[in-house]
Amino acid sequence: MTQPASRTHDTVHLPDRPALEGLQEKWDRKWGESDVYAFDRSTDRGAVYSIDTPPPTASGSLHVGHVFSYTQTDIIARYQRMTGMNVFYPLGWDDNGLPTERRVQNYYGVRCEPSLAYEPDFRPPAKAPRNARDFVPVSRQNFIELCEQLSAEDEKVFEDLFRNVGLSVDWKYTYRTIDDTSRAVSQRAFLADLAGGHAYSADAPTMWDVTFGTAVAQAELEDREREGAYHKVTFFPAAADGTADTSVEPIVIVTSRPELIPAVVALVAHPDDERYQPYFGTRVVSPLFGVSIEVRAHELAKSDKGTGIAMVCTFGDLTDVTWWRELELPTRAVVTRDGRLSRETPEWVANSPKPDAAELYQQLAGKTTFTARKDIAELLSESGDLLGEPEPITHPVPFYEKGDKPLEVVTSRQWYIRNGGRSRELRDQLIARGRELTWYPAFMRSRYENWVEGLNGDWLVSRQRYFGVPIPLWYRLDADGNPDYEDPLVPDDSLLPIDPQAQTPAGFSPEQRDRPDGFTGDPDVFDTWATSSLTPQIVGGWSRDEDLFARVFPFDLRPQGHDIIRTWLFSTVVRANSLNDSVPWTAAALSGWILDPDRKKMSKSKGNVVVPSDILAESKPGFGPDAVRYWAASAKFGADTAYDVSQMQIGRRLAMKLLNASKFALAQGVHAELAGRLDQVSAPLDRALLASLQSTVSACEQYMADYDYAHTLRTAETFFWEFTDDYVELVKDRSYGAQGQEAQLSAHVTLATALEVLLRLFAPIMPFVTEEVWSWWQSGSVHRAAWPTAEATPAPEAPADMLADVASVLGEVRRSKTEAKISQKTEIASAVLTAPGRVIAAVREAEGDLRAAGRVRDWELRTGGDEDGIVLSAVEFATAEQNQ
Repeated sequence: MTQPASRTHDTVHLPDRPALEGLQEKWDRKWGESDVYAFDRSTDRGAVYSIDTPPPTASGSLHVGHVFSYTQTDIIARYQRMTGMNVFYPLGWDDNGLPTERRVQNYYGVRCEPSLAYEPDFRPPAKAPRNARDFVPVSRQNFIELCEQLSAEDEKVFEDLFRNVGLSVDWKYTYRTIDDTSRAVSQRAFLADLAGGHAYSADAPTMWDVTFGTAVAQAELEDREREGAYHKVTFFPAAADGTADTSVEPIVIVTSRPELIPAVVALVAHPDDERYQPYFGTRVVSPLFGVSIEVRAHELAKSDKGTGIAMVCTFGDLTDVTWWRELELPTRAVVTRDGRLSRETPEWVANSPKPDAAELYQQLAGKTTFTARKDIAELLSESGDLLGEPEPITHPVPFYEKGDKPLEVVTSRQWYIRNGGRSRELRDQLIARGRELTWYPAFMRSRYENWVEGLNGDWLVSRQRYFGVPIPLWYRLDADGNPDYEDPLVPDDSLLPIDPQAQTPAGFSPEQRDRPDGFTGDPDVFDTWATSSLTPQIVGGWSRDEDLFARVFPFDLRPQGHDIIRTWLFSTVVRANSLNDSVPWTAAALSGWILDPDRKKMSKSKGNVVVPSDILAESKPGFGPDAVRYWAASAKFGADTAYDVSQMQIGRRLAMKLLNASKFALAQGVHAELAGRLDQVSAPLDRALLASLQSTVSACEQYMADYDYAHTLRTAETFFWEFTDDYVELVKDRSYGAQGQEAQLSAHVTLATALEVLLRLFAPIMPFVTEEVWSWWQSGSVHRAAWPTAEATPAPEAPADMLADVASVLGEVRRSKTEAKISQKTEIASAVLTAPGRVIAAVREAEGDLRAAGRVRDWELRTGGDEDGIVLSAVEFATAEQNQ
């Protein structure tokens, strides 16, 4: 059979050799030039779709997990834009806080020493020392400048990466959590919470990281399994003179922290425990130090743990804090902020009736808790107060999530924001806010509610660090130089952002700083979540651009990782509730983790991450952005997903097939004006293809409305391969014009319609290749084209499964040639096709296409066989001469 020469339409412009290489750079540049993703701020709120995008931590490098989760968000953004929404899709950088400080310290080899004077011409070492002890001390201002410099460099790299992966962000709406706007909004929000009674300061026990020298919030804790030991220690009842009465049986407690015996304030047992009921209200004496303490009852004591009675210290853990508060116990703290026992002998030990108490304490003074634990065990053993040898154990120990040493509980003055940890009413209110949200997936809501229900204190927002948003307050000093924390000095709003360490409050002169009857600036900064919790307010214009804020708030979507529900998601709900009496957004979409081949979470700390640039490269060893996005789109929201290059390989194959199949169709004269002209569709096979297309569109429409892009991809991809491997192969002959002009037009209309719809279906997931093909024959951008709907994709009636049945017959024809070990181009001179009546009917409808595609000269059609059986028999192949 002869084929006519390829023809093109004057509106179609095809490349000589379609390729994926170069598409990313080409289209990123053109999208920027044409403002395809620009937000139109004149749009009414009802037509705006706003996304509160996570600002990634700018402290090093991004990994493949960022590409994975941010791509999933971008798919939703692109889809919403195609539905006609004006998408507000900003992106920021979270560049204040401990991660940035730690990176700067290690990168430059410096450490902050606030007492040093600022050096305007300071230059960090050319090469950072390996040992932290050799880091160069710098002033607070020099250190902050280095933080700003390095984070800005990191953020440029991050933006390039996100452009490479094709995020359709409007880059005019970017922010840094340390920039002037973010600092002003963060400080303004805090002052509003302070004025509204939602923020307060207190001198209270807090979790403390001794390495970073800062307080840590409950949401930043994580338990890690560590080796330890149980020590059985005796407490003898107190005699009349306050000394230990060793003539009676002692109370035995079990503790893993004997170094805190100098800080013991009570023994506690459950009120129903009959073993200890006779002791409640009596006093015992601490071993070694002879301090008199009371035996008390409390419901939190566990009768089946250890000996059933616990030592309460100030403070060993958060349970100690609860007992201390609820039983109104005294405070006898001995652990200092550097993780060591106080160098000074505590007053209660010095005043003990035991004559050698102070001397024994001095053997522990100034030692780390780890060393003091071993030393006091030896002292207890020598005194006879330790029963038996310590019993080795492995138990969970609280750590700061970014720290390397166990946390201590120390007393310090800190700032808090009320979050329901101490208020049942507020807790219920925040749970109700969570129920106002639509959760993707729905079961993630329970994680939020479980976190809220488990809170045991308010949100500690102050940090004893340097690179962060300063707490915008000063305090008057009395004649003795003591600060008045109850009545802080508040700056005027017009002055925000301020640094109270560098600026002076109204009514005072700089010379009065840190002088009696003068003032002092709050030395602390906010924790990073206190600012990140305000991302809707920061980027939405709250308190400074109320017109924009009214158009985007509450936002439509918060996408984020499921591991930070307790931190970022919850804290943002807390702030919107107190500041705006609202939810911050109406939906939350939670992405899963990326797992390594051993099914372990990828993280930089574990050293098992994949560098995104390696896989985003458009040629080997990379797969290109569309292929990587295909992999990300294969996983639903909330699903932890294995890093899988085979999925990327499939995605690349799909992208290449899109290029090649599109060029085939367009090279024959298919053009934009043919798409949708269904009155020109006459061939039954074409009608069957369009019926399948409409079914595909209908399913994808529902899936995307439910944010289920993974099922959308699978559904569209299934149709695409049916289209290219079955339909296109079947209609090639007719598309070339071999069966006449009317039959050719029917094929061209069908090809144009299917291709145009497929490009739109794939556009949110594979933006580069779809935009490339779209540009060959359509005007404008595919990303501004309408999302396909079943209503807008009508189809003529066609027999169900017709295309699949005809394709199955073609497959049987090709199989017969393969088994005969002859070329697929060899003609079948004659054969007998036996199949169910439905299949035979379909074959008769599409016989011209089928025989041309299978190169069948003649055959006999017979109805018979089982329901799905298709048999090609009595096959005679044409001779070489006949096949010419």
